[in-house]
Amino acid sequence: MQESTSSVVRRLVVMRHSKAEATGPTDRERALAPRGHADAEEAGRWLREQGIDPDSALVSDALRTQETWASVAGGAGWDVEPDFSASLYAAGPDVAIDLIRETDGGVATLVVIGHNPTMAYVAELLDDGDGDADATTGLITRGFPTSGLAVFAVPGDWTTVGPGTCRLESFHVGDG
Repeated sequence: MQESTSSVVRRLVVMRHSKAEATGPTDRERALAPRGHADAEEAGRWLREQGIDPDSALVSDALRTQETWASVAGGAGWDVEPDFSASLYAAGPDVAIDLIRETDGGVATLVVIGHNPTMAYVAELLDDGDGDADATTGLITRGFPTSGLAVFAVPGDWTTVGPGTCRLESFHVGDG
């Protein structure tokens, strides 16, 4: 008997880009600082250690998020072609969640890399409050600093993602 796709638990990683340079030709063209590359690589190694192996990535098209993705993927050893999204660059939480809902139903694990305050709001909105207590405490007390990431279990398909629908499994902030 084939398992229905609605009973599959998906994984969603919500991440804020890594530390960027203070200035650039434009905000969209700000590059990662050296510390940002190191922190993103460390985040990738941490994700690999957690068994996270995405089959899709939604990444803001800003230079710093593209570079974050490259360093995270390098640290994790992933070979996934990301979707660089102009919509995610300026998205508020509602638009970001709408973009997540548009994920193909065959995707089991999605990584989203964007900007604050949106990524912090998305993580807070999605949390159902019944996840890992330490992760919840970390999310509340540490905020969502650069390279911060939250890993959620998504119990339904991507179209069901919304406020209070995902279980926080872990929250990670590097030492950088």
